[in-house]
Amino acid sequence: MQATQPALEACGLTLAWDEGDPVVEGVDIVVRPGETVCLVGKSGMGKTTLLHALAGLTMPRAGSVLLHGKDVTGQPGRISYMLQKDLLLPNLTVIDNACLPLTLAGTPKREAREKAQPLLERFGLSEAADKWPSQLSGGMRQRAAFARTCLMGNDVVMLDEPFSALDAITRVDLRTWFRTEAQAMGLSVLMITHDADEACTMADRIYVLGRPAEGMPAGIIGEVVPDRSAIAPADDFSCTQEFLDAKSRVLDLLK
Repeated sequence: MQATQPALEACGLTLAWDEGDPVVEGVDIVVRPGETVCLVGKSGMGKTTLLHALAGLTMPRAGSVLLHGKDVTGQPGRISYMLQKDLLLPNLTVIDNACLPLTLAGTPKREAREKAQPLLERFGLSEAADKWPSQLSGGMRQRAAFARTCLMGNDVVMLDEPFSALDAITRVDLRTWFRTEAQAMGLSVLMITHDADEACTMADRIYVLGRPAEGMPAGIIGEVVPDRSAIAPADDFSCTQEFLDAKSRVLDLLK
């Protein structure tokens, strides 16, 4: 049987600022179709820099980015990218914020709203569609930002610490919600975080980014696969021994 082609691949990426020393070197990452992968690392390891290269916003010094097997290195707009801040425009309603990828691409406003409405309903935002961002809670703002990301129309999504600014209770709720929605929509997801709990809760696989030795560029120093085989979809994985085992392996790699 032929193996399924990865949705997203980073092949030997080496990144540096200008002519300086590499920030990350020789990074290989694979995201399979429908999979949620987390990239975990301490601050300053180059996680966001790596996402910028995958999104086509910066050119790597070496290596390539493959999307469904095609080289898209340095080509922005091919992968949906949700930043750490929601960046909702204060002068647009929730539905018009969500519609931005469509309207910027030339879709008439009415048609764009019609396309966005089912997604807002799915994300529990239908009653907030005509509200301003300032009227929303932090969790609702992130849901609106995710709706906008989904309406970019790509099946591969990257997220840069999307829940870090939220309170603890909202953060926990959104982790579970996001994983469920991403699976239901068939999205392939790469998310960066510095939170081991978040990674083990959400990810099918976890890459740990760190420095093999002091003074060396960062690279992938380990991979952890949380064992969900005995966990029913409705169960809280974070309350299981399998979750604790995965978290322990991640924390050991981060030391």
